[in-house]
Amino acid sequence: MLNGYTILDLSNRVGWLAGRLLADLGADVIRVEAPGVSIAGADWQAYHVNKRLLRLDIQTVDGKRTFDQLIPDIDILIDSAQPGDAFVQHLDWARLKQLNPRLIKVSVTPFGCEGPRAGWLASDIELMAAGGAMSLAGEPDGAPMRVTVPQSYGWAGAQAAVGALTAVVHRTATGIGQHVDVSAQAAVILASSHAAAFWDMDGKNPTRCGAYLTGRSMKGARYRAFWPCLDGYLNFMLYGGPAGRRTNTQLVAWMRELNSPLGVLENIDWKRFDPKLATQDEVDELERPIANFFLGLTKRKFLDEASRREMLGYPVSTMADIAADPQLEARDFWYDLTGPDGHQQRHCGSFAIVDGVRPPLRHAPGEEVNIDRLLAELKTDSTSGNA
Repeated sequence: MLNGYTILDLSNRVGWLAGRLLADLGADVIRVEAPGVSIAGADWQAYHVNKRLLRLDIQTVDGKRTFDQLIPDIDILIDSAQPGDAFVQHLDWARLKQLNPRLIKVSVTPFGCEGPRAGWLASDIELMAAGGAMSLAGEPDGAPMRVTVPQSYGWAGAQAAVGALTAVVHRTATGIGQHVDVSAQAAVILASSHAAAFWDMDGKNPTRCGAYLTGRSMKGARYRAFWPCLDGYLNFMLYGGPAGRRTNTQLVAWMRELNSPLGVLENIDWKRFDPKLATQDEVDELERPIANFFLGLTKRKFLDEASRREMLGYPVSTMADIAADPQLEARDFWYDLTGPDGHQQRHCGSFAIVDGVRPPLRHAPGEEVNIDRLLAELKTDSTSGNA
């Protein structure tokens, strides 16, 4: 879909995903690293597979001159420069527009390019806190928590890719490039935008509740969302409405078939069940026999039976579960390439199947292109009218 577009990726960790997503859509993404910078990390290789690597020190006079030679024939520049960075003046948007009026510049930074925090540094833990996500994660009587694997970088990178694509549409219509300014803090807030709606519903701000969900009952009851099972955890909740009625009815039928004690579930009319009206004591009574039932199931057994019965719910997958997932295998999601150390690596393939075909990963992580070849390619593409 983006074949013919060339992208320079100068971003730091907060923006890496943007270039990977655009590369998976067909763009030729050139990752710029200074000579000597290590690319051995699994994180670097996972996010820079399908990009080509250009070794260029953009802090030097020669590096800046070479960078300026590239800009006239580049479609999108992704960067994470902030006020005070040594190279930030060279990435000034007004200057770059003079070199290439069609250029799209995507800046991905912790707090955006403007405002009192524009120059602040932040890692994932600060961004998750500043974006409000940590206030919703953890036990009610414990400290705010963050997910172990960084999440804010992914949200920021995804929003940056969306911003880049939106600017491409604008440029197609007008011929004019734009500056897309992405704040990772704002991206995290957007990911939690559903939380604000709870104030409109019941006049309360959602808070940490561990393995439970709040905001589903007008009487303040919480519902369990994560349940222990024989070999891990399940995600399941008592819903209302048509989907909930189907799931709840099928769960009770399943429990009955296996002679599992039903307790108060025996007499519930699921057509009339309304989770918004339940008290905490009522919810606890409903969930007690379900918790005992789930303790006797494996994740695989739950998934197979829930799928057969068309129930809502899913196992909580570990990395090992994902690696062995038959759905991903059937859709040819995994892609094997040779890494910089010469060993075979398994990577996530492109996130989308287009017209029945998953676009292949064209470049192994760390696959280098030299500057002379790249400049020649860009001039050839420019002469032929690509992008």
